[in-house]
Parts: sequence; structure tokens; C-alpha cells
Amino acid sequence: MKFYYDLHIHSCLSPCGDMDMTPNNLVNMAKLLGFDVIALTDHNSSLNCEAAMKVGEEVGVVVIPGMELTTCEDIHAVCLFPTLEKALKWNDYVDSHRLKIRNKPEIYGRQVIMNELDEETGEVEHLLLPATDISIMSAHSLVKEYGGVCLPAHIDRDSLSILSVLGEIDPMCEFTAAELADKSREEELRRLHPILNNMKIITDSDAHYLENMREPESFIELDELTREKVLDFLDT
Repeated sequence: MKFYYDLHIHSCLSPCGDMDMTPNNLVNMAKLLGFDVIALTDHNSSLNCEAAMKVGEEVGVVVIPGMELTTCEDIHAVCLFPTLEKALKWNDYVDSHRLKIRNKPEIYGRQVIMNELDEETGEVEHLLLPATDISIMSAHSLVKEYGGVCLPAHIDRDSLSILSVLGEIDPMCEFTAAELADKSREEELRRLHPILNNMKIITDSDAHYLENMREPESFIELDELTREKVLDFLDT
């Protein structure tokens, strides 16, 4: 069966995310657009995943708890988990490995935690954007220890991507999948970087605003749709 996905979406917890990106708004927008499965991947945090997952259960959209990790090399990587518990344990690990700089909401934006009713329940004090001390070389193996899957984000972009920073994907990273921002570049990048021919390639929106959420065009084929099945697909 075909299941349409977007596995890289930000909420109002990300300082660069719009305040309209509440758990209810983003999940219901995904439902309206026709997505079967999405992932919430805020910068260096998974604290809004619980609310989004609860909304997803109500409206019939599978929500995978995740995070967009910033490595010590300033490379972005998408981290996805089969359960909220595992995502929050990873969140705690990352929180202990990131630089603590007090956020300035008037400059960077607020970092709001919400419940499934879109009620504010907290705000992250320290800016979520700075790099952690976690290397891209160890990201996949570390995330796997927490039961998740890690893949380099938007590899076709000119900044904050593994190709823009390192020029190549080292086999030692052990990635089994990678993400594109622009699906039309897949053939070109597979030709330039043969390692990609041994990897699954997905395309996500990286939406920070509701209007950035795209019409469904990318899908995966599974016998049934569960978080575990999506992660197994990406990790084989």
C-alpha cells in the first residue's frame, strides 16, 4: 500500500517556526492535505511530540516523534523514533550535550511547548538553534542506541547539510537513508555521490510555516502503516 509522508516538520517550539505551527494546526493541515504519516522534528528538541501524537490519534494521521539534530559540524540530521518514550530519552541526552545560551525571543522567536489543546504549558529557556557536541559521524549509531533512525537532512542545500559541510557522506556514518529538499535533484546527486545508490532517499518539506507544508507527492510502500514499519523501511 502507498502511504504519503512528510517526515520533517517544525512546530512553534522551534524558534524559527511560526506561532501558527501549533500541534493542532500542523497535524490537521497534514490531514487536510492528505498525508498518512508525518514526523514532528523541532530543532534539538522533542517536547511538542506528545501533543502532536495525541492530535494525530484523534484525526487519523500517524505522527512519528522526532527531532532535527544540529551536530558539532553544524550539520542537520533528522532523528525519528518509534515511541514517545524513546524520543524523550533522546531529547534528554541531546539537552545535556548542547550549548546553553539564553534565548532572546525578540530576536530568535519564542520556543513554546503546548498540549494537545494548543494550550501553552511551558517555554524552553535556552536557545535551541546552536550546535550540540554530537558529531555527524556518531549520530546514526547514537540514535540507534535509543531505538531510532537518523538520516542527514536536506543534503541538497548549500548550508547546514552534510554535503555542503563535508562534501561527501562518509560510509563510517552508517546512514541507510538521506533526505532531499528537492526531489528533482535525486538523479543528479546519486550520480555525483554513488554512496546514495545504497541508501533510501526521501523528500520532505522542512516546513516552519503552515503555508510551507506541501501537497503530498512522496510516498512509501508498506504492508501496513505503523511508526515501527516506517523506521524499519528507512533503516534497511
